[in-house]
Amino acid sequence: MNEEFEVSTAAQFKALGHPLRHRLLFALGQEAATISQLATSLGTAKGNVAHHLGVLREAGMVEVTETRQVRGGTEQYYRRTARRFSFTGEGAHQAYATALQAAAADLGTATDPRVNIRNLRLTAAQAAELATRLDEIVTGLDDAGPGEARYGVVVAVYRPES
Repeated sequence: MNEEFEVSTAAQFKALGHPLRHRLLFALGQEAATISQLATSLGTAKGNVAHHLGVLREAGMVEVTETRQVRGGTEQYYRRTARRFSFTGEGAHQAYATALQAAAADLGTATDPRVNIRNLRLTAAQAAELATRLDEIVTGLDDAGPGEARYGVVVAVYRPES
């Protein structure tokens, strides 16, 4: 798995245009999963998951890492191609907004969520320092492995239009 995947083309941004695709990327995290496993964990139909995984696969964001023969069929295990996705270019703002919609959907069913939303006045230098420190915290965390619960982490520092 690569460390980072830069999303920058129109086709890649189009692939991230649906909140379920972001949720699939969240769910895949560090471990591979089948369509059935993803459908169960996300509470959606297998056909829906298969379609959206196909779109992400065409965009290079997920890949098949293993196949197994089961009851007359082939089971495929999907995983993300990168640990982290960054957005640059014209579609970045919409991709961030869609990612937050996906996170909000997860929050809607979360167990004991911890959310802190705050607006405060900062200098540009303070905002940059805060963003850097938060990024270091989140990227410095190691995945605890498949036996542990999956947690979503959303970190954003942004300046809204006045």
